[in-house]
Amino acid sequence: MTALEAGMLGQTLLLVLAVAAALLTPTPWRSRVSGTFCTLLAAAGIVTGALALSGGTGSLSIPTALPLDPLVLSPDRLGGLVMVVVSSVGVLASLFGIGSARVASASRTAWLSMAVFLCGMQLVPAATDVVTFLLFWEIMTLGSTALLLAHHATRGTVASALVWYSAMSQLSFFFVLAGFAMLAGQAGGTGFADLATIDPYSWQASVAFLLLLLGFGGKAELVPLHVWVPRVLPEAPGHVAAAMSGAMVNIGVYGALLVLVRLLPNGPAWWGVLIMVVGGVSALYGILQASVASNLKVLLAYSTTENMGLVFLGLGASVLLRADNATAAADAALVAALLLMLSHAAFKSTLFLGAGAVARAAGEMNLDRLGGLGSRMPWTAAAFGAAAMGAAALPVTSGFVAEWMLLQSLIHGSRVDGEVVSVTASVAMPLAVAVIALTAGLALLTFVKAYGIAFLARPRSPEAKLAVEVPVIMRIPLVLGALLVVGLGLLPGPLAVAVGGAVGPEFTPDVRTIGLAGVDARGIDAVLDPTTFVVLAGLLLVPVLIALFVSARRHPTRTSPLPWAGGGSRLRPRMQYTATSYAEPLVRVFDDVLRPSRDVEVTHVGESRYLVERVHVEQTVSDVVETRLYRPVLNLMQRAGILARRAQNGSIHRYLSYSFVALLLVLIVVSL
Repeated sequence: MTALEAGMLGQTLLLVLAVAAALLTPTPWRSRVSGTFCTLLAAAGIVTGALALSGGTGSLSIPTALPLDPLVLSPDRLGGLVMVVVSSVGVLASLFGIGSARVASASRTAWLSMAVFLCGMQLVPAATDVVTFLLFWEIMTLGSTALLLAHHATRGTVASALVWYSAMSQLSFFFVLAGFAMLAGQAGGTGFADLATIDPYSWQASVAFLLLLLGFGGKAELVPLHVWVPRVLPEAPGHVAAAMSGAMVNIGVYGALLVLVRLLPNGPAWWGVLIMVVGGVSALYGILQASVASNLKVLLAYSTTENMGLVFLGLGASVLLRADNATAAADAALVAALLLMLSHAAFKSTLFLGAGAVARAAGEMNLDRLGGLGSRMPWTAAAFGAAAMGAAALPVTSGFVAEWMLLQSLIHGSRVDGEVVSVTASVAMPLAVAVIALTAGLALLTFVKAYGIAFLARPRSPEAKLAVEVPVIMRIPLVLGALLVVGLGLLPGPLAVAVGGAVGPEFTPDVRTIGLAGVDARGIDAVLDPTTFVVLAGLLLVPVLIALFVSARRHPTRTSPLPWAGGGSRLRPRMQYTATSYAEPLVRVFDDVLRPSRDVEVTHVGESRYLVERVHVEQTVSDVVETRLYRPVLNLMQRAGILARRAQNGSIHRYLSYSFVALLLVLIVVSL
């Protein structure tokens, strides 16, 4: 038995123990025991994935009672990388869930679903054939659905979110099933090795590509299949939202990587153009919606759509550049997409855990009612701030490294050995750079709003004033996540080498480590050394700290009213920006895209037309894709259902007529 096989057997054993703990442990101890086994299950996934990533081999066969071949699990390097990513998020989510568990989340259903959900995410990247892949894909989906269902009794809004999530999940599954069926029919087998023999330039491959892009794009929250995201993630507890946004969406990315890197490599250029368009639109639309959102979890949910859009933008650029023989730039874009996936898993899981901590402490997700949490929840504030810096792609974070690599590949992708590539690539690369630049600027604005108003502004509600720090068991995953965000940003060289090795041997990205931990992408002559940023930050930070210390000694804190304020008191919350007012200029600029609705209610004093007692302004920004695309379709289906209901009036004569007409139609078709 190889080490890889032992690791997968260990995962299976821990899954059984986690399920048994969820079912048999008494309620007072259930969260501790079940959460511990879920954490161990996720940790075992990290070990197994690391073994596969380092080149370990082995397989685990699972016989079935059906007349099918046994299920075979044997992760390659790419699958091992994804397994490490989703399992790392699983460790953080499970630890946080131990401390955040209340009546609903401590239920048998919740912890049983958590174990099944983690197992499904871990084993999808280990599948070696279509049947195994789809089985564990559905296990992952059912586990996450049951996790949401466990909270149905305490929050009625979960029911609506669950309907949307179930519908979109099954729609994604249908597209994935149809795409794989097309490939399997062409290849004559369901094994991934059989599917890899198909010519990517055949029409069957192109149809399968479109179907699979829809299926995996739906799971990865790409526009227009993202509509479940702003409904589901705000309703999920913090650790569940972290697992779904930080890990599950990366399974959608893995599906796209499986198609573009393993099954149908070197596809036509129009594939890359289509992926870039979908990714670019998703990135811009997601960050626009996030920038104007006032609910913290809704903001983070739309930010996930933006991050996944950037990942697919990198994948599309890789396909397009490879079709134009710009191999070095294509490899760099592929590495950038993988770095973006890793970075997103680190900072987005930490951000959702931080949002879960805020929800527990303040009982509120509306930024307009939060504030002052920085002094009341210092550990949460520090972790959320580090993750927000990563989401805004600021230096010395994982987000900066990933977007830097993506920009370098796009900038150098317009030329190959001094010669201009195709017109398509020459136009697409600058446009992609512009999309990333606009996205980065809006992301910075978004997370300045989220962190500044929630943690630095003055409290706007009694709950925010009384908030206290979360327990130690919940602080640990927050700190670990923040350290991952910064640590991955300080180690771009080893990280790029690891993800570059994960896509070989078909692709051989020329990335190396320089200095202590810098990265050298030799194929595109790009070098990044984080040591320079650290030294520069130190040179800038030390004088600032000295100046603050000296100023504090010379000018102690005043407790009396400020003389230059006319004897008035300190700023009150009503004098500060709210999340809504902060985003108002952006709403006006992008009014045609966001389509906001405003309601202004003015209350006058007595019968006076001029004296105003109160002005209430309410602004709502809805999802344009949902209102303009899905709502008309749903209304049409509802009307069709009402019409179809008339056909069932209880008359046996009408039902016999239906049967007779159907029989005639069948006979006519058979005779023809």
